[in-house]
Amino acid sequence: MFDYTPFYICCMELLYRLDDINEVAADVLKAFGERNVIAFSGEMGSGKTTLIHAVCRQLGVKGNMGSPTFSIINEYEGERGPVFHIDLYRCRDEEEAIRAGVEDCIYSGCLCLVEWPEKAPSLFPEETIRVSLTEKDEGRRKISVT
Repeated sequence: MFDYTPFYICCMELLYRLDDINEVAADVLKAFGERNVIAFSGEMGSGKTTLIHAVCRQLGVKGNMGSPTFSIINEYEGERGPVFHIDLYRCRDEEEAIRAGVEDCIYSGCLCLVEWPEKAPSLFPEETIRVSLTEKDEGRRKISVT
């Protein structure tokens, strides 16, 4: 169903359509393993928020999930505990992200799904999983997980 190209033991690439987002979210979630901080990069409209919401549904999050573009941090309750959805798009710098509580979330031990990590790169631990999304032709998306 999916076009997987594994290139290291902890890395993968896959091509998918939005109709397959739930299956993709389940596969990507497995790739996270026990790691708690996942940074999602990609152009505006590449599907970061959509994928994060699908991952949250896989984690048992119920109810409405919005984009934290203005609030910066949304907290959801999943089957494995709290899930923080963080969007750094509107942060001017790392200091603003710290004042918003982003660093506290990242080092809380809870799952943190972060959009636009390039806005505050030094806040992320070395073991952060990096997910890159790219919009491809014919309505397909490409995900690279490292």
